[in-house]
Amino acid sequence: MRKPILALTLALLAAAAVATGTASAQLPVLYNGVLGYAHVSSTESPPGANDWSCRPTAAHPRPVVLVHGTFIDMSASWQALSPLLVDHGYCVFALNYGSSNGSGAIGVYATGEIAASAAELSSFVDRVLAATGAAQVDVVGHSQGGMMPRWYVRFDEGAAKVHTIVGLAPSNHGTTVNGLFTLGSYIPGADSFFGACEACEEQAAGSPFIERLNAGGETVPGVSYTAIESANDEVVTPYTSAFLSGPGVTNVLLQAQCLLDQGEHLSMPYDHIADADVLTALDPAHPQHPACTPVLPVSGG
Repeated sequence: MRKPILALTLALLAAAAVATGTASAQLPVLYNGVLGYAHVSSTESPPGANDWSCRPTAAHPRPVVLVHGTFIDMSASWQALSPLLVDHGYCVFALNYGSSNGSGAIGVYATGEIAASAAELSSFVDRVLAATGAAQVDVVGHSQGGMMPRWYVRFDEGAAKVHTIVGLAPSNHGTTVNGLFTLGSYIPGADSFFGACEACEEQAAGSPFIERLNAGGETVPGVSYTAIESANDEVVTPYTSAFLSGPGVTNVLLQAQCLLDQGEHLSMPYDHIADADVLTALDPAHPQHPACTPVLPVSGG
C-alpha cells in the first residue's frame, strides 16, 4: 500500500517557506519538503532555473546543473536549492530525464536505463555551456541524480566539462531492493512503473551497472566529489553506500554536524544544513555555517 508524503515537517524549519538572505530581490527558498514535493507541474522549471540569458560571474564562473532522482522531477526536487543558488549568484539549470514507457506523461522520471539518462545529461550540459560561454559546469544531484553524473564523467567524456559533483543521498553503491520499494511507496504513480524501471534494477546493490561504475576506482582525476548523507536514509541503504572513496572526495554525514538534523532521503533537498553543505562544496573558499536547528523527515512510516 502506497504511503503518502506525510506532513511530519510542518515546522521543518522556523522559516519553512521564507527566503533566506536579506536582499529584497532574492527568491523565496522553500525549506519545506511537504510543500516542495506538492508541486503544481512536473515540467515547470524550479524557481530561478533555466534562465538561458544568465551569464556566470567571476565569483561563480561555473553554471550549476541540478539533477533529480528516481521517480521525481526537477520541479518537485529543487524548490529550495535552485532559488538558494540563484540568490548566491549562480546561474542554475535543471532538467527532467529518464522518462520510459510513458512515465514522463504522469510526471514520473528517471526510470529509464541510466546510461541513456547520462547521455541526456551530456546533451543538456553541452547546451548549458554553449548558452553561458562557460568552460565547465558543477553538478548537484539527489539520489540517482547524485550517482548518474559519475557515469557521465567516466564514460561519456564528461570529465573535461564537470568541475564538481555534489550528491545529496547519492546511490553511489546502489541500494537494497527494500530501499527502492520504500522510495516508490512515497511517490504517487511510481508503483505503476516498477516492472519497467530499468534504473531501479541498475541501482540494486551488486548490479552489473553498479559494479562497472565503481570498478577500478570510484573517482575520475580532475573532478571534485562531495557526498552528503543522512544516517536516517531509508532509501539508499545502508546509508554508508552513499559515500565515496578516492582522491578529491569529501563525505559529509549530517548528524555529525548537527544531532537535531533528523532528515532522511526525501528531505535532503529541503534540508537547510544539507543545502549549506552544497554551497560549501561549490565554493570551498567561502564555507557556510548553518544554524543547528531541527530538520524532520518528509516521509514517515
